Amino acid sequence: MLALAPIVAISFLAVPASPAGAEPGDSGAPNEGTSGDTVGKNATLDDVIESSNRRFVAAKAAVTKSTAARKRLATEIRVAEAKRLSLLPEVNAIAGQQYRTGHLGAAGFLLGSQNSDDFLAKAVSLEEINAMQDRKLAELNRAIRDVNAKKAALDAEVKKYETNLVAMRKQKEAADKALALVGGESLTHGLVLAKSPSATPAPRNSDGGFSPEGCNVADPTTNGCITARTHHMYKEVKKAGFNRFVGCHRNGGPFEHPKGRACDWSLQNRGFAPAHNADTRRYGNNLMAFLVRNADKLGIYYVIWYKQIWFPASGWSSYSGPSDHTDHVHVSML
Repeated sequence: MLALAPIVAISFLAVPASPAGAEPGDSGAPNEGTSGDTVGKNATLDDVIESSNRRFVAAKAAVTKSTAARKRLATEIRVAEAKRLSLLPEVNAIAGQQYRTGHLGAAGFLLGSQNSDDFLAKAVSLEEINAMQDRKLAELNRAIRDVNAKKAALDAEVKKYETNLVAMRKQKEAADKALALVGGESLTHGLVLAKSPSATPAPRNSDGGFSPEGCNVADPTTNGCITARTHHMYKEVKKAGFNRFVGCHRNGGPFEHPKGRACDWSLQNRGFAPAHNADTRRYGNNLMAFLVRNADKLGIYYVIWYKQIWFPASGWSSYSGPSDHTDHVHVSML
């Protein structure tokens, strides 16, 4: 039994911290499939923002929980290490004696007995001492391995949660940015599709830009004319499912309508009337979002909707023109 002490002591000095799975009750990854945490195909930006905020809060809470558990285990490791260090002098003394005397140390100890009863008592005592030392070392090694394994698992868990937190923060920022792109909460109140169909790009010139075009294509909405780029935009908006009333060419005025470079997309099936319910407001929001999100592909100059005007270069600002544009979405083309 005594011969095992140096081996146990040496192996004890370098206990590997092998990773292990989290125990039941330990903090785990947030359940991303729970109700309210996922959004469907027709989700609004408000749905996406709510979902991303829920996930962000859950991920942040999980990081806090795992970090606290890691600190607690670090304290347990320090206690175990202190206990190990307190045993080292005794273990080293036994190992040193065995190195100097080999097995004779035990033999000499027993041969020095006064009689058979003394011999037996010493043998039992030696066996008990060795058994006790082996038990202590085995228990201590096992405890340190367990704690180190938990710490390794929690280190990996905290890293995973921190990565998840970064991802959730980026998702939240992306959702906020997406909402800002389509006018923010004040314009849409979040009642706008999180994603719009992708438009087919309009033809560009050899330099990659949009050259001026003449009003030489028959306007499908009036008896006038529109540019080829405006016609392409018109067809793409229709293809995206916006089929309510629309008017493009209009005589008079200094702006884009008489040049065939603008269309007014009504919220009604006939004529124009201000948004008066959730359906008409949502229709206008989604139509505006389609135009803004595809502005670079279509060659859009600016969009006006609900007292706000959007330019690709500067974003949204208040609009106070002759019409408040609460009854239609206006789009002008380059």
